[in-house]
This record gives sequence, C-alpha cells and structure tokens, in this order.
Amino acid sequence: MHHNRLRTAVLLGALSAFLLAAGVWLGGGAGARIAVVVALATCGVAYFTADRIALSALRARPVAEVEQPQLYRVVRELCTETRRPMPRLYVSPTMQPNAFATGRNPRDAAVCVTHGLLGLLDERELKGVLGHELSHINNRDTLISSVAGALATMITYFGYVGLFSGFGSGSGDKDDGPGFLGAVLVMILGPVAATMIQIAISRSREFAADDAGVRLTGDPLALASALRKIEMEARRLPLPENGRLASAGHMMIVNPFRCAGLGRLFATHPPVAARIARLERMAGYRR
Repeated sequence: MHHNRLRTAVLLGALSAFLLAAGVWLGGGAGARIAVVVALATCGVAYFTADRIALSALRARPVAEVEQPQLYRVVRELCTETRRPMPRLYVSPTMQPNAFATGRNPRDAAVCVTHGLLGLLDERELKGVLGHELSHINNRDTLISSVAGALATMITYFGYVGLFSGFGSGSGDKDDGPGFLGAVLVMILGPVAATMIQIAISRSREFAADDAGVRLTGDPLALASALRKIEMEARRLPLPENGRLASAGHMMIVNPFRCAGLGRLFATHPPVAARIARLERMAGYRR
C-alpha cells in the first residue's frame, strides 16, 4: 500500500515537471505560470475524479440491490469476511464480460462489472472475480491504476488540442493547418500516455490480486474457470481501442482489446494461461 502511494506521488510529480518544462520551453516565464496552473488542475482532476473517468469510459451506472441482489449478496459476504466497507457497485452495458475496481481508497472505491459478465458466470465464478477486484481495492492498487488512467486520458486530450488548435504552426492563420508542433504533440503524447500506464502498472499486480482473491474465497478453480470464460469471450468481442476505453483497459481483470503481434510486448496484463496455471497449482491440480 505504501509502495502504491509512493508511485502515485512520483507519477503526479513527473507529469507536473513535464508540463512545467513544456511551458518554459514554449512560453518562457508566462508559459511557466500557465503550466503551473495546468499541472495543479490536471493532478487534482486525476486524483479526485479518476474513478468517475474510468466508469464513464464504460458508460457504467450505479445499481441498487433490488436490481442485482446476487451481486450485492456476494460482495457483502466478501466485505464482511475482510471487515472492509462495501464499495459502490456499477454495471456497464458492455456485452464483453469483464470487471474492474477503481477509487482512491476502500471508502471511495467502486466495482464495475459488465452486463456480459453477469450473463456468463455462475455465482461461484462471480465470487472469484469479485474477490480478485476487492483485493485490488484492499491493496490500494486502484489508487495508482485510476490516477494513471486519468492522466493518460488527459495527456492524449492535450495532444489533440495541440493538433487541432494550430498551436506551433508559426502563423496566425488558422487555415494553415494544425502545424508541425501540434502534429508532433499527437504523435509523441499518445505513446507517452500508453507508456505511462505501462510504467505505473506492473503486470505482477494481477498475479498478486489473484493470490489475495483466492485467499479470500478459498476457491482457486472458480477464478480459473471465470478467467478462461472471460478470455474466450473477450477475444470474440474485443473492445475498440479508442482513447476513453484505452485509459480504463489496464484496470480490467482480462485485457479487453485484441492483442496480437507487437501488441503483446506492450500488454498491461500477464497471459491468462499463466494465471490459470498458477491457480490450478494452488488447487493442487497437475496436468
């Protein structure tokens, strides 16, 4: 937990330093003052609204217990077991089965499951998935992952603002096009946003959440079965890699995007087959 808080502080500090340096380079003293304001606003928005950014990316809505009694019952049982506050529960209309947790701390946390997940898993498998997501909350993984996703979204947005505003074109005529600097911002800041997530989010946290989730539920094979089903459907129904969804994809229990070729080198998730093999070994199963 301390490590995740430290990484969050480093991440916010690195972004502030980047914005300040860019402001000085582009506008001298005046640019630096503007950059300070932008950095403070960006870090504040990322820290305090990261959960809402992630939930809006999946068009998730809060659900009441009368709508999803099974979901509430399972989460309540797990939270009672760990003596942790119950997170807010959301459902996304997405047909791809998936789930993620977000929030700065257990008291502000939220768990989101997709409509596809609720229709695919039985209660035992659902409990395995929710145990995994609650472990992310208890370990404060959601703090660093939510902030990193929000910052990536805003950096990409800044790049597109630079592209379409004509900033750096060297001319006051808006018809001259986006300008060289604006194009460079888009080409560089997009990969920077993705790289930021890669640096901030360690693949090993998924293994750690699997382990903690199994200790909570006592049923490694249930999570293994759920992961197998989710991966098969995620391959059949991959989500489009647009900016909004890409900022939340690293939080999900299984990679929601089509991942092939060089994309495997930059995957935010470890291979599902490796996770399933570990879970089966925990259950004493040998192939």
